[in-house]
Amino acid sequence: MVARGPGRREVLAGLAVLAVAGPARAETIVDLGWKDLLPEGEVPVPRDLQSLLPHDESAMAAGQPASTGVRTDWNGQIVRMSGFIVPIDFDGAGVTAFILVPYVGACVHVPPPPANQLVLVTAPEPYESDGMFEAVTVTGMFGTAATSTQLADIGYALSAEDIAPYAY
Repeated sequence: MVARGPGRREVLAGLAVLAVAGPARAETIVDLGWKDLLPEGEVPVPRDLQSLLPHDESAMAAGQPASTGVRTDWNGQIVRMSGFIVPIDFDGAGVTAFILVPYVGACVHVPPPPANQLVLVTAPEPYESDGMFEAVTVTGMFGTAATSTQLADIGYALSAEDIAPYAY
């Protein structure tokens, strides 16, 4: 008997298995929005009021509203979130740690949002950002993690597997 390579049917069957397996991985990623991070019943500061907050840059962290708590629903899960970068740590030209914030100016030009609206992102490889407040989408392991920086108290952490420019 002569051994032969896979025929057309076997190749197509293999591709079909990969096509079915691919979406299974994608379904395990939880897409989170900023409202998802709030405890039930809490509402975020409306976008049009965010720009009206005081701009005393010497006391930005002091102006941070108290957080009413965090949600543990997604601890240990792979999530995808979009927001804006506030860099904390660099390696060469890339950012290795940053605060993911829900709106431009948070933590720098206006007082930071509550801790339950901030996510500390760490990346194993530096992400070459286009600058402060670049809009990005981050995918990775998510969890609650009370962290305090000079800019703000942070309620969540995300260990980035992928950071990509936000696709509008």
